[in-house]
Amino acid sequence: MRDITYPPVIVTAKLLFKFLGQRFQLSGTEHVPRKGGALLAINHTGYVDFIYGGLAANPSKRLVRFMIKREMMDKPGVGHLLRSFHHIRVDRASGVQSMKDALAYLKAGEVVGIYPEATISRSFEIKELKSGAARIAADAGVPLIPVIVWGAHRLMTKDHPKDFSRSRKTIAVSVGPPMYPTGEDITADTAQLRAEMQRLLDETIAAYPDDEKAPGSWWTPARFGGSAPTPEVAERLDREELAARAAKRRAKAAEKKGSSTS
Repeated sequence: MRDITYPPVIVTAKLLFKFLGQRFQLSGTEHVPRKGGALLAINHTGYVDFIYGGLAANPSKRLVRFMIKREMMDKPGVGHLLRSFHHIRVDRASGVQSMKDALAYLKAGEVVGIYPEATISRSFEIKELKSGAARIAADAGVPLIPVIVWGAHRLMTKDHPKDFSRSRKTIAVSVGPPMYPTGEDITADTAQLRAEMQRLLDETIAAYPDDEKAPGSWWTPARFGGSAPTPEVAERLDREELAARAAKRRAKAAEKKGSSTS
């Protein structure tokens, strides 16, 4: 693919990282192949995960084509930029086309980034995974590589204010050994991927700088001594959010119907 905007934006982003005083811990990046298709399965804890997830492939000199929800891809301005990076538009209501696009990219030798949790994890733990990642990797015949991005949620995530201040923050990107799903048992492949991502997450948090492990910090999972909601509480908050969105849509539809009949 012809990339005009992607490389210079990466250079600009790195300068911004330096300006913000961010530190980086990269590990396992050698698992990303230097050529050929590969699917990166990345955890999802915040709104800027994809900016840092691309660092997993940077040492291999690869550009990652992320699967990004249509609301972002269709947004004026930023959407045009994302489309220029050849990212993949995902319509949650009908994911068939995005899966076809991902397969085409992988078979063409591209590196694709996917978020198998589908939505942000409020507990910052690994949620239950959708089966799409294992299915796409198996159909494309490419390695499925688990990736953990940790620390980016401190900048921008659900239920917390943005913090792009110049206070020192470490962003860790950990890459695990590749898996090779066959497609014979997608459920088992997905369970294995989740186990690998969980193992990698635990190792990444354990290796995080001690001076940034403030007791009771909101960005740390409860089982590590942080004040983040437990997975059970996070699941309840997710249900409440979905219910509120549905109620808002119903109210908007009723209002529209009422105005059309008046």
